[in-house]
Amino acid sequence: MSTYPFRGKLPVIAPDAWIAPGARIIGNVTIGSRSSIWFNCVLRGDINTIDIGTGTNLQDGTVVHVSSDRFRTVIGNDILIGHTCIIHGCELQDTSFVGMGAVVMDGCVVEPDAMVAAGALVTPGTIIRRGEIWAGRPAKFMRKLEERDFERQRMAAIRYAENAQEYLRELGSETGRG
Repeated sequence: MSTYPFRGKLPVIAPDAWIAPGARIIGNVTIGSRSSIWFNCVLRGDINTIDIGTGTNLQDGTVVHVSSDRFRTVIGNDILIGHTCIIHGCELQDTSFVGMGAVVMDGCVVEPDAMVAAGALVTPGTIIRRGEIWAGRPAKFMRKLEERDFERQRMAAIRYAENAQEYLRELGSETGRG
């Protein structure tokens, strides 16, 4: 099994969410419908809560954690989070995007239709506004996104949700569903 209770809290996962073999989901974590948690992800809701909406995708090797009583992690709907990201005590709002290898720290907010570039380090308390892309270490505003960027993000979210449903049909889920 890939889910574990902690302090009496067991993860709550929608029946049509895809949880890949090797993923670990611990404690106070909620995962919405059509979301996918891919191979070797770790979601550790041990000292605060992690809430993930619908149609959201966490790609291979991503780690999601919280910051004691101060910062829980909220990941909204239709979000793509690339391979090997660290998402820690922050809020990713609907339709935002986090590129591969990025780190988003405590108290950050990534607004809808905003983008964190691959490899970026978003330092504590940063707010990335709607329609902006931030890149670098530390991350800084790079430019406003264009309509073609939004369309690519939306299409990628749809493709990953469809791919996850195919995996769920073919392989089932390590949590015993499928």
